[in-house]
Amino acid sequence: MSFSTAPARTSPTSSDPARPGAGTDAAAIELRGVVKRFYHYEHRTTRLSELFVRVLKRQAVHVRTAHFQISGLSMRVERGEAVALIGANGAGKSTALRIMAGIYPPSEGKVLRRGRLVAVLELGATFQPDLSGTENVALYAAALGFGRREVAARYDEIVAFAEIQEFMDVPLRYYSSGMRARLAFAVALCSDPDTLLLDEVLAVGDESFRGRCMERLHGFHEAGGTMVIVSHDLDSVRTLCSRAIWLEAGRLRMSGSMDEVASAYEAEARGEA
Repeated sequence: MSFSTAPARTSPTSSDPARPGAGTDAAAIELRGVVKRFYHYEHRTTRLSELFVRVLKRQAVHVRTAHFQISGLSMRVERGEAVALIGANGAGKSTALRIMAGIYPPSEGKVLRRGRLVAVLELGATFQPDLSGTENVALYAAALGFGRREVAARYDEIVAFAEIQEFMDVPLRYYSSGMRARLAFAVALCSDPDTLLLDEVLAVGDESFRGRCMERLHGFHEAGGTMVIVSHDLDSVRTLCSRAIWLEAGRLRMSGSMDEVASAYEAEARGEA
């Protein structure tokens, strides 16, 4: 299968996309000075009597501490680009992806999105074990923004891609974890978006299915689709992405060609930097 029937998409510009505002055409995604704070609440009372005393004295019952996950991040993803977000655990990669998807609102800054965007962050997050495969396709597709007619039009394609036709009327509780992942990824890949956001989902299913997923993603990109991928599997993202953004402690550490950034990241991880 391919994305050859997808609407024509704008090719990426040749200017440096690491700089906000670069390029002559509107980007697929822009983050401008984005800050994301999460709050930790520390209770200062251990007994009920202390609570009453603090309330009477108008003292703080708990202390709110801000934890910065993203600190002033500015980046731009051009239409038709395939970009990898790399970095150590806790660097803010998944948070940045959720901000791009609109799941997390930024505490400060601005996020711009253009075109139809599908985020594949947790495969099958909306799946219900007591529903059949067919019912879960409709449920998950609706969560990704499909309309009923679109689900019906793409159902055969989704089932054929997942290769579990004989199990579509079986409740999901009887599926293996691999079968659930195949079905979820098939729904996402058959949605025909302008932009795909993928978070650590390149290792689903068996080797044959992973190969078909990679082939599908290559076809999507060659047809002009935009991708942003979070993954620790640098070998896989090297084959898909032409550019990488290295995040460290919620900040932009480095942006450039995939090989250049990945090599610098690997060298530091080995203690060679």
